[in-house]
Amino acid sequence: MGKIPVKMKAVQYALSPYQQKVMPGLWKDLPGKLTHKVTENWLSASLLLGPLVGVYSYVNWYLEKEKLNHRY
Repeated sequence: MGKIPVKMKAVQYALSPYQQKVMPGLWKDLPGKLTHKVTENWLSASLLLGPLVGVYSYVNWYLEKEKLNHRY
């Protein structure tokens, strides 16, 4: 059988996913970004954190009360 020459297509090179920097600016100056967001939205942040802190402190108080209640 005869060999027919075949034209080659151009080779495309790509970086490995492990060598690419995905969203490099996401983690840059993270504390500054968080501070800026909280100072802009302090009311929303307090409405979010207030109940969380309240529930956490109530649970700790209740558990301590139960421990003391079972002592006697």
